[in-house]
Amino acid sequence: MNETDYWVHNLDPKLVYLWGDVGVSYYGLAYVLAFVFAVVMHRVCLRKNRSPFTREQEETVLYAAVLGVLLGARVGYVFLYALPEFFERPWFVLQVWQGGMSFHGGFVGMVIACWYVYLRTGVTMLQTSDFIAPLAPLGILLGRIANFINGELWGRITDVWWAVIFPRSNNGLPVEMIQPRHPSQLYEAALEGAVLLVYLQLRFWKSGAAQYPGKLTGEFMMFYAVFRIFCEFFREPDASLILGMSRGTFYSVFIFVMGVFFWVRAYRRGPIPYPQHKPQPAKPKAKRGKKK
Repeated sequence: MNETDYWVHNLDPKLVYLWGDVGVSYYGLAYVLAFVFAVVMHRVCLRKNRSPFTREQEETVLYAAVLGVLLGARVGYVFLYALPEFFERPWFVLQVWQGGMSFHGGFVGMVIACWYVYLRTGVTMLQTSDFIAPLAPLGILLGRIANFINGELWGRITDVWWAVIFPRSNNGLPVEMIQPRHPSQLYEAALEGAVLLVYLQLRFWKSGAAQYPGKLTGEFMMFYAVFRIFCEFFREPDASLILGMSRGTFYSVFIFVMGVFFWVRAYRRGPIPYPQHKPQPAKPKAKRGKKK
């Protein structure tokens, strides 16, 4: 099969242009939609009495999650994948418009966010993470699709019929000279996103796993790590290797081990119910004055 027979990636990373090169990007939209989905699902859980939080605590959890994910993902990318560039240009950490977000950094950010939520609401870190875990894969799904639209984080060179030619993979070369690659972003979207989303939603709604603090968190971490390591076989490493492994694989090994620990710990501790929130007293109705 000739290279010119493959589909050439020519998608625009911007959904809408507002002024010059400034506009609404698919990547930014992915984050917004993921957080909107989380809020909508929390409202559903409140109606079904399946949330450890009250309606009043929702704002605290949302703000903590947004800051934890965004700051953690950016700082994590800089220190896990682009540390040499950071030493050369420290202000690089602020140049978010150039791309660069890390799941593993976002994971650490969420750990800090769960700790903050515990301090503010009294809901334990594992109960918080168990509630967030079934929601997180949608963000991964949308984020990986956005990676594909952006033409970044491409896969290894291959000759499978569904391979894609990413012009950015060989800057300066004409299209007919660029070798096709695995669309590994879509592999990750399918496994780390869609499959994990369906599985964890079923576990949350159809089983009692949510009553075992740490169980859903552990399952999320274990399955994500396995899927990520599998996809790394098709993804072009975007940084130097560690012990012969891509950085995505190396960091995911620790995620898997931690997931096993949380799952076993939850199983041994047994079920722990959500905190009982006192119902809010109804507001007294204003007395109507008598008509004269």
